[in-house]
Amino acid sequence: MIVEVNEDNKKDINKSNVSYKVFGKIIPEFIENEWKIKEELLDNTYEYEYLMEEDDYNDFINNYDKNIFLYYWKNECVGQIIFKKYWNENTSIQDFVVNNNHRNKGIGSLLMDKVVEWTKNRNLKGIMLETQDVNLAACRFYQKYGFILGGVDTIQFSNFKDHDQKALFWYYKIKD
Repeated sequence: MIVEVNEDNKKDINKSNVSYKVFGKIIPEFIENEWKIKEELLDNTYEYEYLMEEDDYNDFINNYDKNIFLYYWKNECVGQIIFKKYWNENTSIQDFVVNNNHRNKGIGSLLMDKVVEWTKNRNLKGIMLETQDVNLAACRFYQKYGFILGGVDTIQFSNFKDHDQKALFWYYKIKD
């Protein structure tokens, strides 16, 4: 069940497991004005856990320009997507996670479908988000859903000494 954030359920934000298995990475290459993507699988896999920012989500409640959808499975919050209207006529996804034990069950697609509907209802042109090149499962999901790679940032994660990551920026065009 998908619900919008409200006073009663805002306590469930960030309760979904926010780790993912690193088993490969995206190798982007810009050729003839288009991003081409290759995958590189790793010999040694590892678990990566996000550091979650503690934001005040009260501003997302009943706000026309931003929202949070939470996915519940048997009264447990196992997924979330946090997003807002962005200046470039896109919806910007700030955070998107499905609990490890509930991945590959269609929950991510259902949450994304709700964001597409929200975006269309505001006459916005598309959806944008950022993820790491080492989050291969997420990159595969975005590609399968219809996102295209729009850019790569090689500096965003450079302050983390133990991480060799690139930020990938994905875009989804709303069809008329």
